Amino acid sequence: MTESRIKRLATTLMDATTDKDPLVQEQIYNALCHLGESEPEEILNSCDEYLRQHDKLAYPHRVIILKAMETVVKNNIALLDKSTAKVVIFLASNEMTKSKEVIRDWQQAASNVLVAVGQRFINKVMEEVLTKFQPGILPHYFVMQTFANLSVSNVFGMVPFLNSILGTMLPMLGMAKQDHMKSVFCYALQHFSESIQEYLANLDKAPDPTVRKDTFSNEIFSAYEVLFNSWLQHREAKLRLAVVEAMGPMSYLLPSEKLEEQLPKLIPGILALYKKHTEAFYISKSLCQILEASVNIGSRSLDVQLDSLLGTLHPQICAPADPAVPLTVKNHTEVLRCFTVLACSFPDRVLAFLLPKLESSNERTRVGTLLIMRQIINSAPSQMEIKKPFILSSMKLPLQDSNNKVKRAVVQVISAMAHHGYLEQPGGEAMMEFLVRQCALPSDAPKKQPPDADDLTSDSVQSISVNTLFLLSTTVDRMNNVLWPYLLEFVTPVQFTNALTPLCKSLMSLAVKKQEEGENASLIRYDLNANLPSPYALTTRLLVVSSQPYVGDCRGAAALRLLNVLHYSVHPALEQLWSKRVPLLVEHIEENTEKSLSQKEWEEKLLLFLQETLAAVADNTWICHFVTEMCRQLNSYNGFPLEKNFLYKCIGTTLGACASKDLVQKQLQELLETARYHEEAEREGLASCFGICAINHLEETLAKLEDFVRSDVFKKSVGLFSIFKDRSDNEVEKIKSTLILCYGYVAVSAPKELVLSRIEADILKNIFQYFNTKDLTLKLCLIRSICMISQAIYNGAKCGDFVFSRKAELVAQMVEFIKAEPPEAMRTPVRQRAMITCTYLVVLEPHLSDPDRTELIDTCLAGVLALPPPEPAKEREENGGDASHKEVLYGDTLSALKDLLKSLLQRNLTPHGLQDMFAHLGPWIKSNKEHERQRAVEVSAALLEFYLSKLNVSTVIPFYNLGVLIALFSPRCSDSLASVRQDAVDCVYCLLYIQLCYEGFARDHRDEMVEGLKALKKGLEEPDFTVLFRTCNNIAMVIGKRVPPDQLMSLLLAMFEGLADPDKNCSRAATVMINSLLKERGAVLQEKVPDIMSIIHSKLEEVDEEHIRKAAQQTVYILASQHKSVVVSSLLGSPLPFDSHTCAMWRSLATEPTLASRILEQLLEKVNSDVPYKESKSFPLLGSAAERVATPLPLAATCALYEIMSAPESGPAVLGLYPPLFVTLLLRLSCTVGVQLPKNLQSRERRRSSSSSGGGGSGNHGPASRSLQPCSCAVETLKVMLVRGGSEEVARAVGSAGGWELMASAERHHDGIAVLAGAMARHAGPRLPLIVKNLIPTLNSVFDSQRITTTAFFAELLNSNVVNDLILLETMMDNMTGRQKDACTLVRMLALRGLGNIASGSPEKVRKHGAKLLASMVNGMDDKDDPHNLVALEAMSSLSKLLDHLEERDIQSMLLHIAIRIRPFFDSEQPDLRRSSIVLFGNLTKFSQGNCEVFFEQILNGLVTLLLHLQDPKPEVVKACKFALRMCGPNMGCDGLCDMFLNHLREDRSLHYGEFMNNVCKHLMQSYPEMLNRLILTNLFYFKSNWVDIRAAAPMFIGFLVLHVDEDQCQQVDLDQLISALPEEKRPVCLKQVKDNPPASLNLLLKDPVPSVRVKVAETLGRLVRIL
Repeated sequence: MTESRIKRLATTLMDATTDKDPLVQEQIYNALCHLGESEPEEILNSCDEYLRQHDKLAYPHRVIILKAMETVVKNNIALLDKSTAKVVIFLASNEMTKSKEVIRDWQQAASNVLVAVGQRFINKVMEEVLTKFQPGILPHYFVMQTFANLSVSNVFGMVPFLNSILGTMLPMLGMAKQDHMKSVFCYALQHFSESIQEYLANLDKAPDPTVRKDTFSNEIFSAYEVLFNSWLQHREAKLRLAVVEAMGPMSYLLPSEKLEEQLPKLIPGILALYKKHTEAFYISKSLCQILEASVNIGSRSLDVQLDSLLGTLHPQICAPADPAVPLTVKNHTEVLRCFTVLACSFPDRVLAFLLPKLESSNERTRVGTLLIMRQIINSAPSQMEIKKPFILSSMKLPLQDSNNKVKRAVVQVISAMAHHGYLEQPGGEAMMEFLVRQCALPSDAPKKQPPDADDLTSDSVQSISVNTLFLLSTTVDRMNNVLWPYLLEFVTPVQFTNALTPLCKSLMSLAVKKQEEGENASLIRYDLNANLPSPYALTTRLLVVSSQPYVGDCRGAAALRLLNVLHYSVHPALEQLWSKRVPLLVEHIEENTEKSLSQKEWEEKLLLFLQETLAAVADNTWICHFVTEMCRQLNSYNGFPLEKNFLYKCIGTTLGACASKDLVQKQLQELLETARYHEEAEREGLASCFGICAINHLEETLAKLEDFVRSDVFKKSVGLFSIFKDRSDNEVEKIKSTLILCYGYVAVSAPKELVLSRIEADILKNIFQYFNTKDLTLKLCLIRSICMISQAIYNGAKCGDFVFSRKAELVAQMVEFIKAEPPEAMRTPVRQRAMITCTYLVVLEPHLSDPDRTELIDTCLAGVLALPPPEPAKEREENGGDASHKEVLYGDTLSALKDLLKSLLQRNLTPHGLQDMFAHLGPWIKSNKEHERQRAVEVSAALLEFYLSKLNVSTVIPFYNLGVLIALFSPRCSDSLASVRQDAVDCVYCLLYIQLCYEGFARDHRDEMVEGLKALKKGLEEPDFTVLFRTCNNIAMVIGKRVPPDQLMSLLLAMFEGLADPDKNCSRAATVMINSLLKERGAVLQEKVPDIMSIIHSKLEEVDEEHIRKAAQQTVYILASQHKSVVVSSLLGSPLPFDSHTCAMWRSLATEPTLASRILEQLLEKVNSDVPYKESKSFPLLGSAAERVATPLPLAATCALYEIMSAPESGPAVLGLYPPLFVTLLLRLSCTVGVQLPKNLQSRERRRSSSSSGGGGSGNHGPASRSLQPCSCAVETLKVMLVRGGSEEVARAVGSAGGWELMASAERHHDGIAVLAGAMARHAGPRLPLIVKNLIPTLNSVFDSQRITTTAFFAELLNSNVVNDLILLETMMDNMTGRQKDACTLVRMLALRGLGNIASGSPEKVRKHGAKLLASMVNGMDDKDDPHNLVALEAMSSLSKLLDHLEERDIQSMLLHIAIRIRPFFDSEQPDLRRSSIVLFGNLTKFSQGNCEVFFEQILNGLVTLLLHLQDPKPEVVKACKFALRMCGPNMGCDGLCDMFLNHLREDRSLHYGEFMNNVCKHLMQSYPEMLNRLILTNLFYFKSNWVDIRAAAPMFIGFLVLHVDEDQCQQVDLDQLISALPEEKRPVCLKQVKDNPPASLNLLLKDPVPSVRVKVAETLGRLVRIL
């Protein structure tokens, strides 16, 4: 019986192999394997029988079974007995050979079974398969493939058979006509040969150690003849490749004399295949094996074949390997192995072939040849040893190659050579020079490479070379003496600049090694290395390149480190200084980045280091050699302007330290003669050199410059400087520029005590003659030079005594330069430089005259402020660097203007001086051009701040022009430009402090009100209307408090003028001042209030700006506080919807609590004075539903309430009227859900909606953007009332829970009300008694909506203990009980919810009213007028909550009734019903002790359902099931199950369902084994479930049950009943649902449309082995 059941189970699974889903097929395969693990022999026999009985089963399905058999055999090979093995072998053999045609998947699966069995039963397998391998009859394709695979998988078992197999096979080779048969013979021969080789290689482990190669040689040779002479010539490419693959391994087994005899034909035959096949890997692999076999026998034939071999193999390497095609890479490897074999045997001839190829014109040939050279250098070192000089000399041409691929290949060859001692030979230096040149390659400009780009960039060559150089210098010890000190030769030549970083790093590493060897003193042996650069050259070079430390992969740090290592070779005296200073310099580089490093500061550090070095050396001869070398290197840096500029400074520094005045003069003259004057950096460098030199050699420097002035460079005659005679006029101008710049640098650098006396006599005399020029360079140099001279005078010790007689003349010249600049653009720094120069000039004695001063100020202001505004950001991006340069230039120029004006103001720090300055600036401040205004106010702020900082008042005097100046700036506090607003505040701030100073306060006195202005600035950056209004108001308050009384009227008059300001923002600022006046003068305006209201409204329409609206609101409030009734009457008459200006005016009435309270009371009366809506039928005759239309008066009053309460100031008034406001607005809201606007307002609302959705906004005249729809309006008004009434937390809580949206929804209105009530209970408890009192009468309202709203509100209040605390419980409970007969279903449902909520709100009161509450719930469950089970659902939910608090006796009488009543809901289509019924069931278990057995039966009835619904699609149902199971656990009498339910079914814990069910079933079968059949039958009912996950869970449940059932209980289960459809008479009558709805079967479920279900069924079928 057991056998038949296992077979039945396996048969069911095998029947399902026809499933087309791959996952199901995979699971069927797994299930068969699972059964096989339990009963391997039984399953193998079942599979055998099934396949024999189902002869017509299509092969794809047979494959699944055969694969399962293979797995079972492999995993249980040691357990199989011979009889089963024979059965399997016979079946697999038949399956494999049943079809004469080749059906690969099927026959391969069968062959794999034979190979698996052959691991242990090789003789049995061979006995069977050899019957299909008869002499003279061509075997089946897969017979041969099976032989081949067996020979690989079981070498020792199979090789003894090979002799006879080969004997039978050889005659068949001639019979094979079809290509696939020939291919499989080749495949077999290849694997036979490989297995024979492996056998022979492991004879010590072999069963027969007497086996020799000769045993097989003749048969292999016979096969070889057929393959080579016949099949290799076949036109089918695949066959030819199969032949070639076989011939490689076969060649090892051929008799030596036969192989030698065949080589003259074999090698050409193989080589010929390269032309016929694009895929060469198999050919190359086979060829390599043949070559190795030939070398092993010491063949003489190879010599003859060598040329053709080399000629054929070489192009294979020259064709580049594609990394995306792995076989091309493998082919390269095999061909290189061939070259290794040949090079080891024929080194001379291989080199003679390869080396001429290096001269080929074809790039691929050169690259390929170099790859081979690298291979044989590495793999044939002993053969190549004596060839080293020959190989090195042949590399001359490749070293000159410009192709990047060739270069990379050369670098790789050099790397190989270095490891094998080539570079120590003569000629090795050329290889190293090549490597360094590649390190110095310039970086390619980045360009987009196509994805298949074949070209290497020079970047990648450089990268490989750098890595190679570093590796050679650090890891190849034999290279140390080759590289050191040879690499130093590459440090100074400029062409190797890009290689400096890797060079320095390598040299550093080598030097450290030398020091470790004890060669510190003799680190550089100049006596042995004549070509090395001198210490002076090395020091100069390394110091200069360090000036740009981040160029070339951070060369600065590398150069300085190398310099430090070489200190002894540079000069013995430097060790102590450099070991201390250099690490600090390196650290400075590493602490910074290219962006953060200050170039000026860095150069100063390096020059200081140079000065200290010169001082430490203190050897004039050494210094003279050093400076000479520096000058010699100057020309090397042409094209490197920054480095050259720094070198000039180094020369100046070194000349300064030079004691030889003759040398100084000689070198200065040489510098003047050789300078490249047309380059700006060179002019700068030369001038700075002269300046630095002048510190110690002023006389020599001035004398040399004087000679230069008198030379023929400026006169067309021959003289000292005859070198200049051929220069053009333009070049002469550049030379003049340099001369003038030199004078400036000399003046500013030389000692002041020496230079002051020489300025007018020697320096200015030579400069003045060049002022009359139009050359820009000369002009800029003149300005800079004058500036430096002015600085020199200003900084001089005797500045106070020095009278600069030519000052006015120079200022006038600067003014002319500024005037000459084009007014429409700033292209040059002339303005900036000229103003900086004037800044230094004006402070010198004597004073400028008034006309000169006026001329200077006006020219500078016009020259800067009137410039056109900068380009827009988009254009700036397009113009790139040019625009960025202009921006920086403009910023610098404006700064120069500020500094100049401060210098001028400093000369007259009085109110009059200030007034005079703003007389010039005033027109620019009021300009209608934004950019002019912005610049003028920015300059003004800087001047006033400067004035205040310098002010020192000794006597109290009036600041007579304060009012006029404040009127000039205060309107600008709301200018359209944010920067102007900021600067204007600063101006007012400074003016008020200046006034305080003049009133006698100390300059450091801080006035709290004035300081407040600073805090206002942030609000002016990007202000919203509130911030700007407040800011302007605060500024006005400060001004009003601090401006003296005698200047107040002048200020106000000026403000009124400000209303006409072209910038409207500034006119709005003026209104702030006007409102301040109105507060004082309100009574006078009594008769004109209506007119003023009208004017305010019309002005708001004209200028719809936020800040002016705020000011207008203030005006309205000021009027309303004195004339309330007139203002309110006017506003109530405004048309609906209120436009934004009317809204603003309403809001202004909330400012004062008493006023706001009265207005709110009036508006509440208006809301309640009319019905909320009227019903009208659009088409009365058609019987259409009545349409509800809002009445206008309550609607307008609601809108007005909203506007007033939206003002924060209305808070106290709302607080005082909280209960009536809340109740009125709540009931108003309930009556507006679904209510329409009156028709006359509908069109306006549509216009509002379309204009706001179209993005147009409300415009100047449109309504406020808030909706006028009655419901939205009511919601918003209630919301704002709560916020304003101190219940922000209520509003926030309702909002975050989505309550407001719910209230506006007709379907979910009551849920929204519940959210509101809950929030009120939590956050506004003390307000509730009056609210409840006012709401109770509405429970009898004629409006359903009001009854629903009130019931929902009360129901949720009962959820909170606050009603009990406030003694409201009984009242509200009675009212809820009374609603149970309400005509409205929703009211009845909400009443039950309220009664249920008592459990959480006032649990201690439940017991007292238990019977009454329980009766209400049971009645609710039995509600007949409840088509959608809404009332029943609520009754179940509420009862669940009440159960914990009811008397047990009350419950037990109804326990069974309730349990049976709710059971049908477990599988309801409605998730809420499923959830509530399951939760209630869980709660009922607490009361089951009295009638334990009866209720235990109910638990067992529901257990399967609860466990399966853990896979319910709804998370809330899953949660309910977890709860119910946790509650049922203790009543089930099984501790293990109870613990599992408690631990694994926690709400916060995710559940691994499969693992959980496995453990549940384990406990069920241990505790209730007799329940097995009942549990299975209940599960069968769910095979028809609509929910996929539950349909999949049911068979899994069954699978786990049978997995854990004891053997003696297995008889409970009828396998037929489980697997196939249940017969009618066997259906159990104890399970009602099973009886009413016949269950499906596993067989039927295997045809389920959802693959995941079928997978679970297959998995379960695999487990059913447990009950067999």
